[in-house]
Amino acid sequence: MGVLPLLLIGLLAGILSGLFGIGGGIIIVPLLVTVGGLTQIMAQGTSVGVLLLPVGIFAAIKYYNSGNLDIKSALLIACTMAVGAYLGANVAHYLPPNVLKKLFGILLLAVAGKFLLT
Repeated sequence: MGVLPLLLIGLLAGILSGLFGIGGGIIIVPLLVTVGGLTQIMAQGTSVGVLLLPVGIFAAIKYYNSGNLDIKSALLIACTMAVGAYLGANVAHYLPPNVLKKLFGILLLAVAGKFLLT
């Protein structure tokens, strides 16, 4: 995959992350699979690598300065999310690629349905 598509994926994910609080799973992973030709698990691992501290800190600062960040809640969620992410990554490595991709698609449809119907 070339540098320009990667830069465009990063820009789009960054804009949508700052706008809606999304990015990795909903934007980066599908684009890396469909545009970049990465496997589902490679795209997921790459997305996790992208979203480490340096990326989210700038949006978090902006939300905090605007009074829209509940630090206590964020820290509590982050602690358990770290444990869950580790456990989920372990499970992902045992699933066949086609099953992992289908489960991911079901998740995206469920989230879309919830937002469209409420």
